[in-house]
Amino acid sequence: MLIKTDRLTIRHIMPDDWKSIKEIWVDFNSSTFSQYDMPHNTDDEDVQRRIAKWADANSGTEHMFFAICFGDIIIGYIALNIREDGHEIGYCFHSAYHGKGYAKESHIALFKYLQTLGITKFTAGTAINNTPSVSLLKTLGFELIGTENVSFYKDAQGNDIVFEGGIFKLDTVC
Repeated sequence: MLIKTDRLTIRHIMPDDWKSIKEIWVDFNSSTFSQYDMPHNTDDEDVQRRIAKWADANSGTEHMFFAICFGDIIIGYIALNIREDGHEIGYCFHSAYHGKGYAKESHIALFKYLQTLGITKFTAGTAINNTPSVSLLKTLGFELIGTENVSFYKDAQGNDIVFEGGIFKLDTVC
């Protein structure tokens, strides 16, 4: 599967992509926004195993994992997993490529492709304080439909570090 935009190529994740995905996770783990997501294990064997599972899952539409490529460089990925109210979408882009419109461009192209498969309903979750992610979702047409308290980390005393997570929904793709 291959989608081309003016600047990007979008293709299914392949097992050999693990090193690029690891670089994206290492970069993400050092960002201030990492506190709003599950920790990404960057151990070589763990990353290889996880990316191999992603590649194997790409045979249908229940789970889909896409590499976003600028030339020969994987700059990010988009993952979709079926839920009862549509496909839940997740994404991560290397910070060197933030603010250039690549995430928006790749999502729009992918949504157009998915629409040809009859997939038009999406959900996403992100921290309300993750303003770049919230902005992207709103630009793509997602609406905030609720919030929830979320915690992925504990403080030094073992107490949950809680933040407000937004639940977003997109019912139709334009």
